[in-house]
Amino acid sequence: MDLLLILCAVLWGGAAGLLIPRAAYRFSVAPDEPWQTRCPEGHLIGGWVGPARCPECSGRRAYGPSTPLLVLATALVCGLLAVATGTRPELGVWLLVAPLGVLLAVVDFRVQRLPDVLTLSLAGAALVLLAGAAAAPENAGDWLTALYGSLALGGGYFVLFLINPNGMGFGDVKLALGLGAVLGWYGWGVLMLGTFAGFLFGGLYGLSLVVVRRAGRKTSMPFGPFLIAGAFVGLLIGAYAA
Repeated sequence: MDLLLILCAVLWGGAAGLLIPRAAYRFSVAPDEPWQTRCPEGHLIGGWVGPARCPECSGRRAYGPSTPLLVLATALVCGLLAVATGTRPELGVWLLVAPLGVLLAVVDFRVQRLPDVLTLSLAGAALVLLAGAAAAPENAGDWLTALYGSLALGGGYFVLFLINPNGMGFGDVKLALGLGAVLGWYGWGVLMLGTFAGFLFGGLYGLSLVVVRRAGRKTSMPFGPFLIAGAFVGLLIGAYAA
């Protein structure tokens, strides 16, 4: 049964990954610019989800992030979440919000932007869905701690933003609301672990860029993907240990 669950999670992740590339392309614009509505050749894009491939370009030219890579990444994320969580009801929440986290990471890497419509949707969806999981039997978390974790992490990042606006964007603050809810479900220890892991990953990435001379100490870099990666690691550990 566990193998079937994991297989279903992988298939779900792969299917969800197929829907991400077009949205990632459309959301990947500089702040204050309208969302992308046309492919690089100027053809109108239909819809928000699906592969980033233009039917009007010769050879159905692909644009945006790699579809196979996103399918593989989302399938892997969902599969690992199923392994760690098992049949507990919160797995449904993780599988629904995971593709949104992948989408946010891709967009931030591409244009260093975390759109409000995605970060706030993540926070709202996580809290609402976790409320449903809390009402189901055999869950391993606490909804109030998820709520408090959302407020605490968002508030903590807001303080960091006020102290150093150049070091942390306000999009990261709004992202923290959703990540705090997800991590807080399994308790304060998991919240701290996932937060620390995010800062560690971001610091190592920045240091590696400095070492290979692709960036200086004041070079701007996307922080959201590392916060998401850290939250993913914390969530896996919290779910497995619960």
